[in-house]
Amino acid sequence: MIGYYILAGAIFLVSMYVSNKLKSKFKKYSQIHLQNGLSGKEIAEKMLLDNGITDVKVVSVNGMLTDHYNPANKTVNLSEAVYSQRNAAAAAVAAHECGHAVQHATAYSWLQLRSKVVPAVGVSSKLSNFVIMAGLVLSVTGSALGNGIFLIGILLFAVTTLFTFITLPVEFDASKRALVWLETNNMVTQQEYAGAKDSLKWAARTYVVAALGSLATLLYFISIFMGRR
Repeated sequence: MIGYYILAGAIFLVSMYVSNKLKSKFKKYSQIHLQNGLSGKEIAEKMLLDNGITDVKVVSVNGMLTDHYNPANKTVNLSEAVYSQRNAAAAAVAAHECGHAVQHATAYSWLQLRSKVVPAVGVSSKLSNFVIMAGLVLSVTGSALGNGIFLIGILLFAVTTLFTFITLPVEFDASKRALVWLETNNMVTQQEYAGAKDSLKWAARTYVVAALGSLATLLYFISIFMGRR
């Protein structure tokens, strides 16, 4: 178990670094004010309209970097710092979340797949760690059920890991759609575009770190299981 804690600690440190880097980038590019004078809300509404989407609402939500698209009620949810601000960072985030709305409207295959996996992930994320620990404890005490329960926990964790990798093309594609729209519609200057691109690059890296961290943990659990057979 010491190896697991070392791995978990390393993943946590890398995750914290990328998260802090993203926050610093967002702060930096929040200082680059858009020459077009549009707020994040207005950027989002224009991108939706340009893509022929009229049934999605743009709303404000509390928190920092809490921006997301909700396909269930068709809302682009923008954090307070994005919704009302008029800078490169806000434009990037607003356009990215609208990218998800465009994916939804065009039945983007990876988004559809992710949506189908969500219910299973909700269950596995709640149970996997508990089941894995129960399996390990029972194995140590010599219970014959230990390895079986441990394997079930690994399979549950594998569902969560799969979800993190399915998320990657969804997030990268949304950023690509956002940047293409910002550039081709002359919504930003060259400097503003560079800031928006860098912001989305670091946002994407948070998902990459999460996916690799989950995979590393899954492989670690598998190695323990194989060693106990």
